[in-house]
Amino acid sequence: MQSDYVAQVAKLFACALVPLALAGCSSTSSDTGEGTGSTFKNFLLYGGATVPAAQVVPPIEVADCPPVTVRDGGAAIRAGGGDTAAVRSQLSIANVARECIGRDDGAVIVKVGVQVRALLGPGGSGGRFDAPVSFVLKRGDQVIASRSQRVPISIPAGQYEQSGIVVEDGMVVPPGTGEFDIEVALGSAGRAAPTRRGRS
Repeated sequence: MQSDYVAQVAKLFACALVPLALAGCSSTSSDTGEGTGSTFKNFLLYGGATVPAAQVVPPIEVADCPPVTVRDGGAAIRAGGGDTAAVRSQLSIANVARECIGRDDGAVIVKVGVQVRALLGPGGSGGRFDAPVSFVLKRGDQVIASRSQRVPISIPAGQYEQSGIVVEDGMVVPPGTGEFDIEVALGSAGRAAPTRRGRS
């Protein structure tokens, strides 16, 4: 029934708007991906789903690597009308992970991974969606580093959701910076909309 589908999508949209899938939402992303054995974290750290053989010289991992936070208003992008039945698609941040590696000179190299979920609404159809993701390192109001990438996500015909992963590596925190924050968001400093490719 169309009404049942709309109700199901409405729940998924409501859950997706809550960053990192809080308890009570039915989602494939139940945590931040930073736990031991997380497939998502393995993609971030090792470039694959499994952990490779132990490295001869392990990196100097920073013990107090700050958690990844999602910028206010940057957890999701919705395309379509305000009514759920008119929504074509929604992109949302489903999972995050990070790694901080110390250098001999005191600098910190930060790697951040973001999993983006694309969900079709009742007014949408399959195709390719490009999700704009921004990465920012900050100390207070001072921006230390800022980068952005686009995540291509394809939803085949007959399906209503898929996800994609993007990893930003090599962001440098200079020596002597002290505490800093890691912030991610969908979009950039201004308002952005997902790029839709395919049949409408």
